[in-house]
Amino acid sequence: MPYIPPQQRQELDPLIDALADRIVQQARSLEQEAAFAGLLNYTCTRLALQIVRRRCGRLRYWLIALLTGTFKNIADEFYRRLAAPYEEKQQAKHGDVDVYREFWQEIEES
Repeated sequence: MPYIPPQQRQELDPLIDALADRIVQQARSLEQEAAFAGLLNYTCTRLALQIVRRRCGRLRYWLIALLTGTFKNIADEFYRRLAAPYEEKQQAKHGDVDVYREFWQEIEES
């Protein structure tokens, strides 16, 4: 998580919140509940590309690597902070896949 100073958050958060409201509004007009995923993907992609274009001009390898790393970090942080705890709770509720235990036992015995 990029922990930016509160002053920068105060400036960006209202803009982000307005954009989130607009995406939700558009998603509600679509038939599928998960339709917001395409809108979110488009928004994040276009935002990143516009920043690169306006800040750096041409696309270069190091920018591709930087953006790829940034999006990977976003995905990893999201998974670590929200998805993993959610999945652990569901696993406790519904039970685990038994084959995992077999592999874990083999790992422990080696």
